[in-house]
Parts: sequence; C-alpha cells; structure tokens
Amino acid sequence: MRYLLIDHIAEWKSGEMIRGTKNVAMSEDFLEFHFPKNPIMPGVMLLEAITQLTGWLEAASSDFTRWFLIASVKKCNFYGFAFPGDQVELTVEFLSISGDDKKTFRGTGTVKGKKKITVEFEGDIISLEEFEDPREQRKFFDVLTRGMAV
Repeated sequence: MRYLLIDHIAEWKSGEMIRGTKNVAMSEDFLEFHFPKNPIMPGVMLLEAITQLTGWLEAASSDFTRWFLIASVKKCNFYGFAFPGDQVELTVEFLSISGDDKKTFRGTGTVKGKKKITVEFEGDIISLEEFEDPREQRKFFDVLTRGMAV
C-alpha cells in the first residue's frame, strides 16, 4: 500500500464490524496539492481508509488468510471536509455475501460526531498470502489494536 490510512483500531467483531481512526496530519503529501494553501483530505482518501479498515476486518476474521479488495461503490455521500488536525472516526459494517467471494459493506466516517462520508460498497475476498506476509500483517494488526485480543 502506498498510503497506510488506519492509525488505530478501537473495536471489532469477527465478520460483523470494525471501528478505527484516521488522524489527518498536515505532513501527508496528498494535502500539498489538495488544495494549495487550503489543505483538505480528498474524499477518495476517506473512501480508501474505509476500504483498508474493511481489509483489516476480513483479515482478522479469517485468522489472516483473507483480505478485501473494493470492486464497486454502490452509493457514496460526502457531507463535509476532513482537515489537517482532524481525527476521523471510521466504522465498517458487514451487510451481505453475494456470490462465492464477494461481500457488501457499509462504511461511515465522522469528525467530532459530524458525518463526513457514508458509503455502501462491494468487493472481492482474496487470499492475503497473494500480496502480503500474513505473519507480518498479524503483527501490524497487533500494533493497530494496541494488543487487543484477536
């Protein structure tokens, strides 16, 4: 991944839901040009953060054998901007299984209780081992969860 957009995982229930945090830092290079002298976290990066959080849910729920890759966005609404210094609280909920290896989720992002994004999306469930070392991902998950039991 070019950008690791999840800074902390606060809670998760296997196969059901996950909550995490993205801290928007002024030092993130995507803010340099979006927009010059008026930095705003791009909406697509909020969507990517939600997608990455979904990947962590799938990995932890499968004992680090699977990962989630987004395939389509069914519905997405933006309600405001995330600025440097904001802490975006993200929540992902499992909605349904469609086909053999497709799942649908709903994600939300808020800053200080104010909605910034809601999205319903579908993606493919793939083998984690295809692109990452599952042992290393398990260690990284332990860092993100601050050692919360898997």
